[in-house]
Amino acid sequence: MGGKPATCSLRRPLASLRSAERTYEANGIRVFLVNGRSSVYNGRMPKKINYPRILSKLRTFYFKRKRLPSFSELQQLLGYRSKGGISVLIPRLLERGIVARDTKGKLLPTSAMKRSAKLLGTVQAGFPSPAEEELIDTLSLDEFLIKKPEASYLVKVTGDSMIGAGIRPGDLVIVERGRDPKSGDIVIAQVDGEWTMKYFEKRGSRVILRAANQKYPPIQPKEEMVLGGVVMANVRKYH
Repeated sequence: MGGKPATCSLRRPLASLRSAERTYEANGIRVFLVNGRSSVYNGRMPKKINYPRILSKLRTFYFKRKRLPSFSELQQLLGYRSKGGISVLIPRLLERGIVARDTKGKLLPTSAMKRSAKLLGTVQAGFPSPAEEELIDTLSLDEFLIKKPEASYLVKVTGDSMIGAGIRPGDLVIVERGRDPKSGDIVIAQVDGEWTMKYFEKRGSRVILRAANQKYPPIQPKEEMVLGGVVMANVRKYH
């Protein structure tokens, strides 16, 4: 379109619009109010929004900085020419659950920010067989391994008392607090003032903690035992 860019004079008091995001027309130009500030959108926003690309960039930013970008950072991150385009984009990201917002308008992460891996299928550990990649689903390791994030914590393993259970020095175990242990569960417990990780066994009113290594004898609390939680998963990196 030729000619000079349209201009507008805004006479309406901005303070009268209390909503976090409001829009109105002024001289043919769409004006967006975000947290009480006006932003004029020039209509150059892409007709089709590439949500997977935006989500990928947001995840990378969040993974590195442990927070979501500001409006100006988001504008630079996505290559938008004006904040007006960002003002149009934000409500759409909110609708799709990609981001959330607090009462002050700050962007907050959602479960969409969690990195997920493609679940391609199953593999037979005993004998190799030809396999074709088949995308079954996407899998978030956080959601798969941690059922109750608010009650879970990580512990780095030292020693070899649980090596028979496949838990080696250097591994990370995910522990859930407040879970009632059953016989056969692996627990983190403080026995007579010392912390340990062992199999939990209950025989009548007696509690015995057993190692998964014959070098270590069973432990029966003499004075007291404090349960730190039940081991829910074991994590190991090979490289």
